Amino acid sequence: MKKVDYENGAITQNILKTALPMLIAQVLNLLYSIVDRIYIGRIPQVGTQALGAVGLCFPIIIIITGVTNLFGLGGAPLFSMALGGGDKRKAEEIQNTAFRLLFLSAILLTVFGELFGRGLLHLFGAEGSEIPLSLSYLQVYLLGTVFLMISTGMNPYINAQGYAAIGMFSVMIGAVSNLILDPVLIFLFGLGVEGAAVATVIAQILSFLYVLHFLRGKKNGFPVSLKFQFPHAAEIISLGIAPFIMQFTNSLVQIACNQVLMQFGGMTYVSVMTIVSSVRSILDTPVFAVTEGTSPVISYNYGAARSANVKKAVRIMMSLAVPYTFLVWLLIMLRPEWLIRLLSSDGAIMQDASRALHLYFMAFIFQSLQYSGQTVFKALNKKRRAIFFSLFRKVILVVPLTYLLPHIANLRTDGVFMAEPVSNVIGGIACFSVMILTIWPELNRMASSKNS
Repeated sequence: MKKVDYENGAITQNILKTALPMLIAQVLNLLYSIVDRIYIGRIPQVGTQALGAVGLCFPIIIIITGVTNLFGLGGAPLFSMALGGGDKRKAEEIQNTAFRLLFLSAILLTVFGELFGRGLLHLFGAEGSEIPLSLSYLQVYLLGTVFLMISTGMNPYINAQGYAAIGMFSVMIGAVSNLILDPVLIFLFGLGVEGAAVATVIAQILSFLYVLHFLRGKKNGFPVSLKFQFPHAAEIISLGIAPFIMQFTNSLVQIACNQVLMQFGGMTYVSVMTIVSSVRSILDTPVFAVTEGTSPVISYNYGAARSANVKKAVRIMMSLAVPYTFLVWLLIMLRPEWLIRLLSSDGAIMQDASRALHLYFMAFIFQSLQYSGQTVFKALNKKRRAIFFSLFRKVILVVPLTYLLPHIANLRTDGVFMAEPVSNVIGGIACFSVMILTIWPELNRMASSKNS
């Protein structure tokens, strides 16, 4: 498989060569959870209730993703900058430290989740009747945490070496397995939501084995090991705090939404929120792939002091992200039912889910500004700004609005879904504006000092 040449390749070509396999990988990665929800929503008699029960587990699943990003996305820009600067020893140390941290944290999260899962579900808004169904899914799902975190968390390092296709295939193996196993275990063996979780765990194991085979093989220039040594751990964690906070605050938002929706709309609206969150996951994927696919290009060229290439990469990223988010907005406004039917065959919730999608996505185009600004801050190791804007949009804006808006003008459940677009506008404009006002002058100074 041809390696992306970050040193000599054209900027546009490098971004596309990284982003396209990453896009395919992200779409396939969605199948782990989205296919589960598609089949769960079609379980006879209990599909809508089961969909809501799985939705109550989302905060825990999001936190696992957040910790994965802490060490995966946190270390990858440092790894890329070390490669761009020609320091292969430092790059190897960064990758090995991330691998060890992923392994240890996965063990801790598994044990914690299995011991305290019931209490956490209560905290997230689940009531007595929902607990058994939610817990049966969660306890099985947690058994795959180690395999999920290592296969997903090490992918950014594989991509940063130029092997984007390897990362894509690692996800494809698991996604296809999950797609095949879900209907067999859920319907043929009658395991219901537990069957969906078992299928996901098996798929994660297969992805893990493929990634481990690459990491221990000859193509990987930086063999991994589990030695109890953690050089550069503080740097990885300090930069990874931003993507971790993004996921952690997503978890807080999900908890807030579940609590308020249970109060104003009951379990049906938790199921609606599960559909909205699932649609968001699907439609976020391309813009996330574009921004994350641009990240190693930005980091590598910044490490090599090529400021013009950094600017060009940001412009290309925006030229792809903004039109895409506009088209998504148009689709949601005109045909929300197309997406709803992917996840539920229950016609009784079609009207409520359509209205929720209209409200939730009404300012989606501004999300491209947030993603792009955050990506640049993270890729250039501007951790304080990356952390601030992660907290600003979710903690300072979305969570308070989720609790406040339902009580204003009798908005009730509408207020929960309106919190997202308000935060998109304010947070997206603020993040992107600060990025332009602070990063562009620095890149200009870099160019001046290089030319003098």
